[in-house]
Amino acid sequence: MAKQAVLLLAHGTPENAGQIPEYLHNVAGGRPMPQAVIDEVQRRYALIGHSPLTKITLEQARLVEAELASMGEPTPVYAAMRNWRPTIPDVLGRMRADGVTEAAVLCLAPHNAHVSVGLYRHAVESAAADLHLDFTGSWAAHPLLIEAFAERLRPALTRFSAEVGAPVPVLFTAHSVPCRTLEACDPYADEARRTAALVAARVPDIPQWFFAFQSQSINAASASKAAWLGPTVEQTLDAIAAAGVRTLLLQPIGFLCDHLEILYDVDIHFRAYAAGRGLRLERTESLNASASLVRAIADLARLGLERLGRAQP
Repeated sequence: MAKQAVLLLAHGTPENAGQIPEYLHNVAGGRPMPQAVIDEVQRRYALIGHSPLTKITLEQARLVEAELASMGEPTPVYAAMRNWRPTIPDVLGRMRADGVTEAAVLCLAPHNAHVSVGLYRHAVESAAADLHLDFTGSWAAHPLLIEAFAERLRPALTRFSAEVGAPVPVLFTAHSVPCRTLEACDPYADEARRTAALVAARVPDIPQWFFAFQSQSINAASASKAAWLGPTVEQTLDAIAAAGVRTLLLQPIGFLCDHLEILYDVDIHFRAYAAGRGLRLERTESLNASASLVRAIADLARLGLERLGRAQP
């Protein structure tokens, strides 16, 4: 009889700045990384202390397991990292040792791009051996995901607007990707914008909203001159400030928890960039252990487990 499990996949992150060279080696697939890039990422890590992504992902897995149990479907939930520990091959090996024969797999990145979710899928399928997998490729419009973001946005918008005495516009962001990596029918950009529009529709007090792609590269430290998806956050902040806006609330709808691209890129870099243009920038709380996010993941896992069950002879 098949033994089912759920596997959550995340990017992974080192625990400290000293592990950055090994981590970037993994991110680059073994290709040499310019020393300037290593130095810049280490500088950013030093400013934020550490990235809690792995810790939060493991907590999300624990909460999803508890949610599935409360739904009457007790199922073990594992978490693996594509670029750090615990690695995908190591976790799949542990699952096989635990007797798991099939797993519903979900990438903790709701917007599907070949260069993001596609790489996670390739990594897990390459290491799956005899494990039977059901992979959820996209969940950008899941109602509970939209509600999770709306639940973070509503109180932040209310509080910020009351503080400044006027309605505050919102800037939604998602991680950019190199244009050359996108396949012809890649849905990533459209899915990210759709999530933003759906969240905005759930929060009717937003007077105006914008969308931009963030973290296009490692900035001046990068040796790459490749084009990335835009508009950039910096370009968007320039335009917003030029239009006379002086307060702005940012919500990263492309990320499910705190990590470097939020704790440094948003909290330090974008905030300082905005301030230099006379614009006060605040952001919403990240989803992290959001109950609605946990229910969304559990629902997607349940559907994947059902598909696996139907596929059994």
